[in-house]
Amino acid sequence: MSSIVVVGLDGSRESRAAAAWAAREAVLRDAPLRLVHAWQPQPSAPAAFAGVSQSALYSDLQGWSDRLLHEAQAELSRRHPGLDVTCELHPEQAVPVLLAAAEDAGLLVLGSRGLGGVAGFLLGSVALTVVARSRRPVVLVRGDERPEDEHLPDASGAASSTTPYRDVVLGLNLEQPHDAVTGFAFDAAARRAAGLRVVYGWNPPALTDHGAFTDVVQAELTGSMRGALHEVLAPWREKFPGVEVTAQAVVGKAGSHLVGASRDASLVVVGRAASQTPFGARVGPVTHAVLHHAAAPVAVVPHA
Repeated sequence: MSSIVVVGLDGSRESRAAAAWAAREAVLRDAPLRLVHAWQPQPSAPAAFAGVSQSALYSDLQGWSDRLLHEAQAELSRRHPGLDVTCELHPEQAVPVLLAAAEDAGLLVLGSRGLGGVAGFLLGSVALTVVARSRRPVVLVRGDERPEDEHLPDASGAASSTTPYRDVVLGLNLEQPHDAVTGFAFDAAARRAAGLRVVYGWNPPALTDHGAFTDVVQAELTGSMRGALHEVLAPWREKFPGVEVTAQAVVGKAGSHLVGASRDASLVVVGRAASQTPFGARVGPVTHAVLHHAAAPVAVVPHA
């Protein structure tokens, strides 16, 4: 696996925001950026009625695709002098092209249609399929994502892209912690010189031996969870001593807590089992909730 950052570009507002985010990430990683556009020409009924040949339609689409890529390349190179930006055009279906491109990369970035508020993400079928099947980390970026959204406000409270980064948020599976997911989050925080907020959500039993789940028992169990979090995170704190870590064991659904934490985060990191079921690849309920409702970019990291 190389350090290349790959972004899927289809001309939409969301994919342009993803390309801008990917360029900033490539700078953080000191990595090259590859813009990938996939399209599959199909006969068009309106074009047929208008007397446009399939070859002419193909040529027009190819010309538009070339312009899309090279205009984006020029703009990102202008914004980030010294960044190595290349383009790839594939007259094929998007999903296999993006999955193949991800195999040679360290990170794949895609746009996601955002509705805002409770509605959150309206994931396209291409993005959701790629996230569920990719063997490399995939980041989903909303169409309204701005550079200043990743940073804390300045002293006057105004948005800024030069202030320190907001925290990176990690959704940790305490029962089965995975190094790929945890390592990605620590690395992202270190590159941003940001704090790392680790969230573990758990649901306490409804009853104790005395017939009621008391506040005292809940506090004891929560303290036990925090101790387990400290133990799991200790080796990573040693490996990334510059990352300030805040660990939270919270009662309730992890997805809801992560969505709440995303409102003040530069990036949310969640995991996905890399194995596939007989019914195809799945992202899991926590990751699914975060993808659909998070306010920040979401990194989905596959693990064994």
